[in-house]
Amino acid sequence: MSFILRIIIAFIIIFIIEFYFSKKLINSIKIIFPKLSPKRISLTTFTTLIIINIYPLILLFAWAYSTITQQGRPQTPENVLFDYLILYPFWIAVFIIIQSILLLLPLDIIKLILFPLYKRNKEKLKLLLPKLVLGIIAFFIIYVPIRIIYDYNSVSVRVEEYEIKNLPDALDNFKITFIADLQADRYTDAKRLENFISKVNETNPDLVLIAGDVITSTPDYIEEAANYIGKIKSKYGVYSCVGDHDNWAYREDTRRSIREITNALNKYNVEMLDNGRKVIKVKDAEIGITFVTNTYVYTINDDELDSLTNGDINYDLKIFLTHQPRQRLVDQAIKFNYDLFLAGHTHGGQITFLFPFKNLSPTLFETKYVRGDFRFNNMLMIVTRGLGMSLVPLRYNSTPEVTVLVLKKL
Repeated sequence: MSFILRIIIAFIIIFIIEFYFSKKLINSIKIIFPKLSPKRISLTTFTTLIIINIYPLILLFAWAYSTITQQGRPQTPENVLFDYLILYPFWIAVFIIIQSILLLLPLDIIKLILFPLYKRNKEKLKLLLPKLVLGIIAFFIIYVPIRIIYDYNSVSVRVEEYEIKNLPDALDNFKITFIADLQADRYTDAKRLENFISKVNETNPDLVLIAGDVITSTPDYIEEAANYIGKIKSKYGVYSCVGDHDNWAYREDTRRSIREITNALNKYNVEMLDNGRKVIKVKDAEIGITFVTNTYVYTINDDELDSLTNGDINYDLKIFLTHQPRQRLVDQAIKFNYDLFLAGHTHGGQITFLFPFKNLSPTLFETKYVRGDFRFNNMLMIVTRGLGMSLVPLRYNSTPEVTVLVLKKL
């Protein structure tokens, strides 16, 4: 599908969503407040939508300009005023609209299914349904920005105990602090990084593992990210696999990106392993960690994956660390009797909409392993929510997370 066609489809989807939302809103206001001017209601609603949609229009013009002038990727203003007046209002409004529609649409479907019943009780329901519509919209107008602010400024520390048979005494109560997706950039700034690393150190970890994505893009934040990661205090070291965004400091030279990030981390005694193994000795016990690189840029082939995972040594604890939680990798870890499978990438469903029985996130289109713990026989898989953001500079119903795994002798 061509880029132009994707843009056209995106604008059509935005138009349909906003049209449905605005019609529901306007009709409900007209019924509940009949004395208000219908023209004024419509004008106010559509004026608000036009102001909100300034951001996609700027993106469209930026793309057209960069295409005509052949200046590469389209550039938009990068300053606080643009963020707070244009960028954030657009995304917050989009979340409010989509979140509201996810509850309003089922109401319309139920109304359609039960239309004979609705028709008989039309007068009784005449005011009830519009009030319900306005109530839902009003709730999310308040809830969405509050939740976004909370998720942007908070860090959750989640502790998981993992019992293992025949665990050596040296590893009983051993603490592995697992993090991912720091993605240092102008949104995940020094303040957020400082708060996150402080939470990591408060867990008093024995070992810290990172599932990649140290930066988001550009080389500007490599040193800052490495500096903060270097502040982590861990008895047995800090180690990371390669993430998607670690390839994109230089979009046209991914190997240089990984090399510069690896070198920056090494200055602070932090290792980033690109398809490798590491053995951590804890007194008379050994922890074997396999670092598997599986990203949008590079997908490990079957032969190399077999070579990495089919070891002859039975370590006291076997850990499979990768960025993306792919089923193929999960199956490989199960096949070779790993105890732990650790991954990030999903941001815990960075944008997660409330919905009855099952919350919805665009991440579900990519993987069913969005966040939390998954068990496969004796193997525990953990997908952590991470810290940073991708595509959208906000989080919604996905609080950043530091995961602490406490090993217990069964």
